[in-house]
Amino acid sequence: MKKIVLCGLLALAHMLPAVAQQIPTKILGPTKMKVKRGGITSTPPFSIPDFSATYAALIQPDELRLRLATVASDAFQGREAGQPGQKLAADYLAGQFKTTGLQGPVPGGDNPYLQHFQLTRGTYAPGGYVEVSGQRYDYLSDWFSYGPMASPFLTPTVAQPVFVGFGVEQGGYSDYAGLDVNGKDVVALMGEPEDERGRKLLRPSGRPADYWDSGLRKAALAKAHGARSIFLMTFAPAAAFRKQTAELATSLQEPAFALPDPGPEIVDTVAENIPPGIGVYFTSQEMGMQLAGASFNGLLDYVRAVGRARQPVSAGFQPPTARLYLPQNQQALTTENVLGFLEGTDKKDEVLVISAHYDHLGVKHDTIYNGADDDGSGTVAVLALAKAFAQAKKEGHGPRRSILFVLMTAEEEGLFGSEYYTAHPVLPLASTIADLNIDMVGRTDRKHSPKKHFVALVGSDKLSSELHAISEKANRDYTHLELDYRFNVPGEPEHIYYRSDHYNFARRRIPVIFYTTGEHEDYHKATDDVEKIEFDKLAERAQLVFHTAWELVNREQRIVVDSNKP
Repeated sequence: MKKIVLCGLLALAHMLPAVAQQIPTKILGPTKMKVKRGGITSTPPFSIPDFSATYAALIQPDELRLRLATVASDAFQGREAGQPGQKLAADYLAGQFKTTGLQGPVPGGDNPYLQHFQLTRGTYAPGGYVEVSGQRYDYLSDWFSYGPMASPFLTPTVAQPVFVGFGVEQGGYSDYAGLDVNGKDVVALMGEPEDERGRKLLRPSGRPADYWDSGLRKAALAKAHGARSIFLMTFAPAAAFRKQTAELATSLQEPAFALPDPGPEIVDTVAENIPPGIGVYFTSQEMGMQLAGASFNGLLDYVRAVGRARQPVSAGFQPPTARLYLPQNQQALTTENVLGFLEGTDKKDEVLVISAHYDHLGVKHDTIYNGADDDGSGTVAVLALAKAFAQAKKEGHGPRRSILFVLMTAEEEGLFGSEYYTAHPVLPLASTIADLNIDMVGRTDRKHSPKKHFVALVGSDKLSSELHAISEKANRDYTHLELDYRFNVPGEPEHIYYRSDHYNFARRRIPVIFYTTGEHEDYHKATDDVEKIEFDKLAERAQLVFHTAWELVNREQRIVVDSNKP
């Protein structure tokens, strides 16, 4: 049971029995007889209404089905960020928040429920190349870019590359020590330094053992040192590299997105997102060696010398001048987060965020990707949660803390909606106690039997032990789901913790729980449709979020931030 203040007890003691019988209760004790002068009096049974159960019960499969039939309909054209279908979806969702009774918290602008921001949509034009040492290396043949970033080489650009070894930095080991790479283009080897027996030199220190295997982490570090771009040298010979690039050609030519105004940047080498403002490129071994000014034997000698010294050594390479060109067509787009605010009572200055992303992949080759599970399921869950909390407030049982319901845009393009919100919050992040984020909770993945009633939780214990305990208790007391933590372990290979909007809150030290059921055979396919959603399970999972949220917004103290788990 949650704590209930004395005045609340007194008010409940005077409730009409008929009213009390209409709501779930927990009986604290049987009728007691007391002997008083003048006769015997009886003390009636004393019951405390369990309002968490009362209002969670409003979240029902039929209403979720009705809402999702609209959100994941062809009318919204797959809800791709910045496209007409996403605009229609945003207007619909804003209208739902307004009808529910939530306030629009966005100041200024044309609609207080919509937080507008700009994205840049880029597609690479033909003709990109790198010229070095008399050799020309063509884009999408000997090198390719990775991720949503604007090209820093829109016109032919002369550059002086800088070799930075493995491009890693941890503890007393730094490949950047003594180097000035501000505004320059760095060349780094993939992988990380090892001794002569193949053992990694850098201890994980609580991080995944393959911490530096990701080129994106190296890109974040290069950006932190001011580099304009990073060329990551693979160990694939030219023929093998070109074969792999040809297999990836279609996906590599998909539009790339970026935030032109990302706001205050957090340097975080754990993030799986491309850091804004740096070009990230993968090269064949031959092209990488040319940029570094190294021979194959010279590279081997360097790697062995690092292993023997167990620290960075001078490579002695002399990178030559290079000419870089990567044309790109760029288009400015406007997109919108949708926000609804429910004001609390005595602790209204503290706020819980409940979030999901409503965007999806749009229309590809005349086929609409409706994204019923990803993330129509989370979107309608948030609408149902908002309605349940609003009804509680309407009946005089509103939350003590405020709740901000946020439906994010541009998650599919790189978590941009949450990145923008956390950089430009409408309510102070210092007052934000947690984010409960819901993304894909309407299906059963390949790991579980269809008979299982489960949900995967990610991040619940990473920043707050209290949040994890509250979540566990809510499930024990109410929903009795199987809680799956396989995505929550350090070194989890799919990096799920970094792949949805909660992460932009977590990287700012705001506790999070990410609710998901994992990928299934229709993930990011046009077949992710409404008829495949298991609405009874979706309702149960949304009810677990409700019970957890109810405790968070009504407890006496806000949850502590006392952990820092990888």
